Amino acid sequence: MPFSTDRSLLALEPNLFRDISWTGQQLLSAVGSISGTTLTLATGDAAAVGITAGHVALVGSVSLEITARLSATTLTVSRLRASVTDPVIPPPILINQPVVITTFTPQAAIVHDTIVRLLGLDSGLEGHPTAADITNPTPLALLEALGALQLIHVAASSLSPDSATAARAEHYRKRFAQQRTITAASIDLDSDGLPDAVRHLGFAQLFR
Repeated sequence: MPFSTDRSLLALEPNLFRDISWTGQQLLSAVGSISGTTLTLATGDAAAVGITAGHVALVGSVSLEITARLSATTLTVSRLRASVTDPVIPPPILINQPVVITTFTPQAAIVHDTIVRLLGLDSGLEGHPTAADITNPTPLALLEALGALQLIHVAASSLSPDSATAARAEHYRKRFAQQRTITAASIDLDSDGLPDAVRHLGFAQLFR
């Protein structure tokens, strides 16, 4: 499972789900209304397609975080917050607007698998640490999101290699490379919930 969510991508690229959502996987196209922090769908079934916290809903032209799925037809939504731990921010009242929920999880999963391999956590051998033993997923979520945004913009610029979208792809390639040099994973080696080693992307260093 990726470290990042679609909300992670929204925080870095606020217009992503409005401008180039066609490069992602559409989960839901429906009609809905917002009152307070509740998005009520008049059509569609959010539960059937696995929509949950961390996804992003484009309601009209407004991209909103989904913070909870209350039922098959109701979701709690928020304007983009500075942190996922902040209180939800009520969006504007919207009535009978198009609702599109797209995910970029496939792109994030590609980057996730690459990071796991670089950390040496993909051996599959019994008793060896895996990605589930990482105790500090937050910095890895940022790295993963940067890599996913590179893949997304590369795909979006494939027909226009000299476009602004291609420039964004190069921007995220550089940011991913820079972030990789300063990102480390803390690993729990004995299943006690505490980190026993730090692994950088390419080598490991014990500290306990």
